[in-house]
Amino acid sequence: MTPDEMKQLAQLLQAMPGIKAVELRDVKRLADLLRESPEIGSIQVTGLFGTGIVINRTVAAPHPAAQPAHYAAAPPPPPAAPPGPGAAAPVAPPAPSHLKEVKSPMVGTFYMAPEPGADAYVRVGARVASGQTVCIIEAMKIMNEIESEVSGVIREICVEDAQPVEFGQVLFRVDPNG
Repeated sequence: MTPDEMKQLAQLLQAMPGIKAVELRDVKRLADLLRESPEIGSIQVTGLFGTGIVINRTVAAPHPAAQPAHYAAAPPPPPAAPPGPGAAAPVAPPAPSHLKEVKSPMVGTFYMAPEPGADAYVRVGARVASGQTVCIIEAMKIMNEIESEVSGVIREICVEDAQPVEFGQVLFRVDPNG
């Protein structure tokens, strides 16, 4: 974020009811925190009467070089007992390991299309490119376009349209080899 953009954002925030104490240096600190901390996907500031702002990372942060890790093999799971009366439905098996997950960078409401009645951004079987918009998550009345971080074929859509989602929740599974 450039200094001019930060100044414009701070001026905009000053005009919002309930957020009178936000200053340029505060916005700069939030932007710096986002830039320096790749584990933070977004920052929300809420003022009086539910007013607020959301600052999202617009580009993926560079990941540190992966270090090889050595783990002991996990013991095999115990055999499953047959379900008795009143038992919960079995949990879906984990996704095959070759599929890459597109996760929610924030808490909000998941939307498959840019507006009601419009075609969905993607469907199962659709090819996506890295950086392509795959859905929208609404947070604090702001529509945030979510981009795929991987190229490939959508193999699974894990969320229903208009469903609430949590930070880090899997939205899509993509086959990078597809």
